[in-house]
Formats: sequence, structure tokens, C-alpha cells
Amino acid sequence: MHYLSTRGHAARPSFSEILLGGLAPDGGLYLPMTYPKVSGAELDAWRSLSYAELAFQVLHKFATDIPDADLKQLVTKTYTPQVYRNCRAGEDTSGITPLRTLEQANGQLLLLQSLSNGPTLAFKDMAMQLLGNLFEYTLHKRGTELNILGATSGDTGSAAEYAMRGKHGIKVFMLSPHKKMSAFQTAQMFSLQDPNIFNIAVEGVFDDCQDMVKAVSNDLEFKAHQKIGTVNSINWARVVAQVIYYFRGYLSATTSNDQQVSFTVPSGNFGNICAGHIARMMGLPIKKLVVATNENDVLHEFFQTGIYRVRKSSETLHTSSPSMDISKASNFERFIYDLLQGDTDRVRQLFHKVERDGGFDLSGKSGSDGNEFIGIDRFGFSSGKSTHADRIKTIQDAAARYQLIVDTHTADGIKVAHEHIEQGVPMIVLETALPAKFNETIRLALGRDAERPAGFENIESLPQRFDVMAADAAEVKRYVAARTGL
Repeated sequence: MHYLSTRGHAARPSFSEILLGGLAPDGGLYLPMTYPKVSGAELDAWRSLSYAELAFQVLHKFATDIPDADLKQLVTKTYTPQVYRNCRAGEDTSGITPLRTLEQANGQLLLLQSLSNGPTLAFKDMAMQLLGNLFEYTLHKRGTELNILGATSGDTGSAAEYAMRGKHGIKVFMLSPHKKMSAFQTAQMFSLQDPNIFNIAVEGVFDDCQDMVKAVSNDLEFKAHQKIGTVNSINWARVVAQVIYYFRGYLSATTSNDQQVSFTVPSGNFGNICAGHIARMMGLPIKKLVVATNENDVLHEFFQTGIYRVRKSSETLHTSSPSMDISKASNFERFIYDLLQGDTDRVRQLFHKVERDGGFDLSGKSGSDGNEFIGIDRFGFSSGKSTHADRIKTIQDAAARYQLIVDTHTADGIKVAHEHIEQGVPMIVLETALPAKFNETIRLALGRDAERPAGFENIESLPQRFDVMAADAAEVKRYVAARTGL
């Protein structure tokens, strides 16, 4: 399996060659040259597998340059009940990502897939724990080291830091928007005292942080000299690790391969639902992929109109589902590549236009940039939007109807899922995080605190270590260089 850039760079690297990098040299994102297909016989055989065994079967289709024995050892080490132990009461810890029935009536089935049992209580752990082990394995093989530069709106940062803390040969530099995460999210990151972890609070919004990471990644000389890698969802290995739980969700919700399911996915950066798109392209019987946004509804607008209109930092709203307070979806380019049928010249032109003019228009209307939106239906996407009032009501309804407290992002997903559920097609909502991470809004909705897993009782009171920085790529370069010794 070899990979290509969405913008046409000539090199065709292997999985291990793109693992430590992030962006392609031309600024594009990596995709496999062709999506591997999964047969009905394979799906039948996979139904009885453990999560680790399923992870191997999916990953070895993409990571063909890692010996099977090594890959099996890596996934077996990663996907254990000991790592994913923060289950809700009554959940099956051995299942890693168990399904919970929320509603079943009138031929409609609404399910929640638990993805937040890992060490930082968010779905990002599902991929990040594997990424940490893959990084350590590859760096050891090459006898080198890596300086990770990442951006987070709340959950990616803590998941990356917990996965990389103490890893030999790895330093983590994580950018986050200053004073725009929940108190729990902030404490999870900033309370870490490990010497290989550096937290940088950027005076701006998440998109400013993401732009700084991309600017550094596009400085190829600096990137090579400082051995810069990334854990953001632009990293292909992280996306493909998320593909696994779509297969697990489908196999758990069905009994035969002639059945379809739909997924509703809270999304801001398009990484999580991009993994669902890839699973569908591989042949997983997914009927709908429903994008659930909050008030920052850039993706919802595109899937309704064909217009991708990036918001400025000043237009990006700070909401009660802050991990989706994103107005420039960095993974969206991978889907646009498929929508444009692999036309790398068009992809490059459109995303240069995003940087220059703030968006593009594929609606086919007069003055638009193309008419490819006419073919959107073949990819199964739908979308919906949720507001603060919606998520408060959904949290209250979930507590009353399901005896379940959900976090604010998962509430966005449940609200939008109700608008798209169909008879005879199970609708699976992907859980985003445990509610303790957003306790301010839980208390507002329910008048009580969310339950916290053991070890997180007083996390906000721990000493915090971080540096505040302007939204300036040159400044972050100086910061990194001063701490790498390179």
C-alpha cells in the first residue's frame, strides 16, 4: 500500500514514511492510492473478533510495510480493558466500545457507541493510544526522535499528551486556545508535569492554533531540522485508527451483511466522520453519515448548499460544546478529493482559494467554482445543527428518558440523530466524551455534577504548567527550537 497527496505531489510513500510527518510536502493530505475493499466473507469472519483482533485486520490493509507479528503486538498492547477502563456503570469493559440502546420503538433503533473509556475520557483516545505505540515502535526502528507539534480545541491535546508522556525520543508541543476550553479539559493538559510535555496557550481560537501548526509544517527546512511530526487528524495513522470502531459499531448492531446502519457524528474538524467515509468507501454497509455541528456550522452549510465558507477567528463562536468550535475543517480536503474523483489540480486550486478568499462554491450556480455538489448523494452524507438551547434540552431529556448523562457534544449528536433516523436502519451516535469533562454545562442543565471516574476527583486544583503565546507561527518556531536542542 502506497499513499498520495490530495494535491498531487509525485512521491508515493509507504505507511511508515507518512506516519511521523503529517502534511505532504505540497501542503496536501495523504490518502491511500486506492481504498482497500472488505468482502462479505471478511465481515462474517470479523464478527467474532475482539477489538484488538479487529484492529489488526483493518490496519494491516493500510500498514502493509509493518510486519504482521509486530502490528499484532502493537494492537494487542493498545486495546486492552486496562487501558480502556473508564466505563460507565454496567458497561462491558472487555468490549472496548460497547453499544447502548437509547430508543427502540416503531421500527426505529437509536444506539450510542461508547468511545470515551480511555485515559482522557474522550474518543480521541481510541486512535491516540495506538499512535503513541506506533510512534515509539517506528522511532526505535529508525534510531531517531520526534518533536510533535499539535493543535487542540480540547480533547486531542490531552489524548496526545497522555499517549506520549514518558515515550522515549518524543517531545510534545501542544497549542490550545487560551481560556476557551472547559476547566476539566484545561486541567487535564496543563497539570501534566512530564518533562517531555509543553503546553502553549494561544491568544486566539482553535483555527489560529491549527493555522500555526500548518505554517510550521509547510516550512519544510524547519520541519526536517527540528524533526517535527503531528498528531492532529491530518495524520493519516490517526484517521485510519478511527476507521476500526465504525466496523465494530456496524458488526455489533447487525447480524448479517445485508443490513445497513447509519452513524451520526459530532464534528468540527471532519476527522472523526472522515474515518466513517473511509469505512464506507471500503465497503462497510453504511447508509447515512450524518454530520452534527454546533453553532459553528461550516460543515452543515456545505452539506446543505455545496458552499464551503470558512469563518474568520472573530466569527468563530465560543460555545458549550467547545471541542467543535472550529471554522476550518482540516480533514475536509480528503473528502473533497474523493468528491472531485481524484482531480489533484482542482483540489489544489480550491484549497488555495480557501487560503486566499476564505472558501469555495461547488453548487453549480452562476459564478460558482464547479458543480460537483450534484454528486454528493452517492457518498451518503447528511447534516444537522444543534445550539446551546438544543444541547441543554437533550441533556435533560437523556437523563430523564435513558437515565444517562451525556456530554455536550454527544448531546449535539443525539439531537441531530433524531432528525435523520429511519425505520429499519439502526442509527448509531458516536459518543464524544464523558460528561465530567464539561461539568459546567451539566450542572446548568441538571443542577448536579456529572460523575467522575476514579483519579479525576480534584483535577482542577492541581498545579498547572503552561506558556501563553500570541498567534504567531514565528514565535512558536522559536519556542520549539529553544527546547529541542537541535
